[in-house]
Amino acid sequence: MTIYIYTIMDTIKQYVQKNKERFISELIELLKIPSVSADTAYSQDVIDTAEAVKKSLENAGCDFVELCETPGYPIVYGEKIINKELPTILVYGHYDVQPPDPMELWTSPPFEPVIKTTDIHPEGAIFARGACDDKGQMYMHVKAFEYMIQNNCLPCNVKFMIEGEEEIGSKSLSWFVERNQEKLKNDVILISDTGMISNQQPSITTGLRGLSYVEVEVTGPNRDLHSGLYGGAVANPINVLSKMIASLHDENNHITIPGFYDNVAELSLEERAEMAKAPFSLENYKKALNLTDVYGEKGYTTNERNSIRPTLDVNGIWGGYTGEGAKTVIASKAFAKISMRLVPNQDWETITTLFTNHFLSIAPTGVSVKVTPHHGGQGYVTPIDSIGYQAANKAYTETFGVPAIPVRSGGSIPIVALFEKELKSKTILMGFGLDSDAIHSPNEHFGIFNYLKGIETIPLFYNYFVELSK
Repeated sequence: MTIYIYTIMDTIKQYVQKNKERFISELIELLKIPSVSADTAYSQDVIDTAEAVKKSLENAGCDFVELCETPGYPIVYGEKIINKELPTILVYGHYDVQPPDPMELWTSPPFEPVIKTTDIHPEGAIFARGACDDKGQMYMHVKAFEYMIQNNCLPCNVKFMIEGEEEIGSKSLSWFVERNQEKLKNDVILISDTGMISNQQPSITTGLRGLSYVEVEVTGPNRDLHSGLYGGAVANPINVLSKMIASLHDENNHITIPGFYDNVAELSLEERAEMAKAPFSLENYKKALNLTDVYGEKGYTTNERNSIRPTLDVNGIWGGYTGEGAKTVIASKAFAKISMRLVPNQDWETITTLFTNHFLSIAPTGVSVKVTPHHGGQGYVTPIDSIGYQAANKAYTETFGVPAIPVRSGGSIPIVALFEKELKSKTILMGFGLDSDAIHSPNEHFGIFNYLKGIETIPLFYNYFVELSK
């Protein structure tokens, strides 16, 4: 059996090296399309990207591919069914990307991909919005599938479901999954929308945080006022909003919303000790972010704060005059966008309600407050004794030479919990990005090494999953 797997590995490496330049150029063309789902100005670009993904699946060897209409952007669905008696792997990814702002911080235009070498990526990295999240990681699966078709070694059935609204809450995906359970029936779901510890040490994400995202609005006077004539006599919405937000954490950075921690799953000391085995340098962490010190909830390490503990952060705040020069006004309104990352057992809708009730309750007289929920999702934990996890670990071990370490991510992929609820399937998160890849930030990038290593590793997962499923 070992000889068989090594033969597959040799064949994969040869195929990847032979087609390396084509794989890179195809991804670059995909990254040029500004598929920003959050901004309607890019609506046609998002649709164009869906068409491009559809074409890539057809070219890779799917027998059936379609653009599935939804209340929002289309979902690209493709399949290759070789034998209904064999297992079926459902690959999920997304073709939409985050807005590129702030544009002035990019060292090269976000939709004009360039390859640059870095200390972490001496073989080069593709700099572009969506390079890692998630076009690059999604496209690894398309090319891995192409390899298996071209070499007649696809060991099972495969289905692709690539959506265009992940960055805005996946509302249409929920609608689609609920209505297409038979179409999407599978034995395991495979996603690459996460990262790994380093290019030397792979890891498998076994836990994701949930999310509650809201927008708040504080209104004072019925119009902007002269700050000299009215200052000190009327409530300033910006001042009020700042105080309200500041009160959401206490001196230990503990969230003060009543009931917020009621259902938080506390990990045992043994589980926390296992997490601590993952390589981590606090000094390197601070250096990479140009920090003098770290920050967070008292009693927890940095890695625990950003993975197994819930958080509340302001993602944007505005109001009044922010243009060049001075304008002495008291703004009529002030706004903020706030996200809460949640851990398993915290229901995002319950948390949204708790936040809303609390925020309204702490509003002082003289202002009115409005809370608008945007989107959210549940947290998720996958067991490490599952066939899917074991197959992924074997695949990583084969290509990297060392076993993967199970880790919990601070990020959220709300649809993972939806998949388990609606499709009754476990999800395996095989990420190949790095924390330093600047996803959601200016200068997002994805290493050439990581991109090609993903293409090499994914076919091994297919083989090991089929082998372990017997």
